[in-house]
Amino acid sequence: MRRIPFKPTKLNMQVTDADSMAKLFGSSGVRGLANIDLTPLLANKVALAVATYAEAKKAVVARDTRLSGQMLENALVSGLVACGSDVLLAGMVPTPVLAYAVKAFGADVGFMLTASHNPPQYNGIKVFSNTSLSFTDAEQDTVEELVAQEKFALANWRRVGKTTTIDASQLYLGMVQKAVLLQKPWQVVVDPGCGAAFELAPRMLKMLGCKVTALNAQADGYFPARKSEPTAESLQDLAKIVKVLGADIGIAFDGDADRVAFVDEDGGFVNFDRSLAAYGALALKRSGGGVIVTNVEASMCVETMAEKFGGKVVRTKVGDIYISEAIKREGAVFGGEPCGAWVHPQHHFCPDGPLSAALFLSALEEEGKSVSEFISEVPEYITLRENIPCKNEFKYRVVKELEATLKTAFPRFTGFSTVDGVRLALKEGWLLVRASGTEPLIRLTVEGESEVAAKDITAKATALLHKQVEVHQK
Repeated sequence: MRRIPFKPTKLNMQVTDADSMAKLFGSSGVRGLANIDLTPLLANKVALAVATYAEAKKAVVARDTRLSGQMLENALVSGLVACGSDVLLAGMVPTPVLAYAVKAFGADVGFMLTASHNPPQYNGIKVFSNTSLSFTDAEQDTVEELVAQEKFALANWRRVGKTTTIDASQLYLGMVQKAVLLQKPWQVVVDPGCGAAFELAPRMLKMLGCKVTALNAQADGYFPARKSEPTAESLQDLAKIVKVLGADIGIAFDGDADRVAFVDEDGGFVNFDRSLAAYGALALKRSGGGVIVTNVEASMCVETMAEKFGGKVVRTKVGDIYISEAIKREGAVFGGEPCGAWVHPQHHFCPDGPLSAALFLSALEEEGKSVSEFISEVPEYITLRENIPCKNEFKYRVVKELEATLKTAFPRFTGFSTVDGVRLALKEGWLLVRASGTEPLIRLTVEGESEVAAKDITAKATALLHKQVEVHQK
């Protein structure tokens, strides 16, 4: 890529107050309300800027099932072609399929139009390099600078790009088939939630020899059956059907399938932290030790399990790009966030729901265990999460101001960190307060050695948060 000198401006300065809202890119790309925050004009400019920065000769573009996807795709492709980039159109596919295709097709960049697990009125643009990594903060900053200055390298009319339709799914499935060989005909209930994995996930599982029952396996950008985010609440129907059918496992994805969630054979939702810790431990066991990566929000059970196999845990800021960057930098064997976003560096560096599902089944076979047995080895601490609504222009300022307030409220804290938000280590657990990178929310995460401790910490911290938010939003 051609490196354009970066000049800090108000648009891209890393600050912790309302000025930061001038940034286009959050922790998961450009994201906002379709046709309000994220318009075709903005999509066009982002494409022009990325193509200019990367001197892209070839780009891959894909989208999830959101209603605004095709509108934004047309605008984005127009910008790429205008800069002389040939565009490979992958259609409606999961984000990990797009990321894998960028590398496999030898493209310079890739664009995924998705708002991931957000509601249907949102959309976003996630940009990938030819290594299957999302654009780094520095690369995003340079793109923002180009957008602000409208410095685009338009091609001569003779050299404008062309578009071609590709079958990225088949290429991706070939990779999965080489990576996973199942011996048991697992009975699986899969729920893509009307998102990007609507066709690929059931097909993949059948290809691997599973007996598949599919729910919500049709493309519908309204997400009518359940929320796009796979949680215990949104997957109640999946849990009931797993139990009624006597299935071995339930598998669900978010809107773009970079996240996976599991339901055990008894219809119980599998805690994200415990599944991450269990699979991470197995990855370390296979490799004879090494490094796994997670973020500051993950449970301390990740360390507990890693230590059993001589592993080390590296923690990052919240955001899959930070996980992927750390995995590559540390040579880690595995990494992920406690939301079902798992990265398998042996294959590529994008969080991958379908591949994670296949590898999870393979892990169960390898260990000779059911889902509940596999997860039961992980100690269960009490983790509570709260989302406190806060306008975008205030959320970073509120978090910054809470540093002193939290120290005063929890005077016996044993550790303090501002790597990502404000994190206090306490004798009976820990708490983390951070501004969402994608929504007008402040997120509170608490873990306690007991339910009483966790609830006590949560109640005290939540009251302080609400009070501080009210000061700014009166």
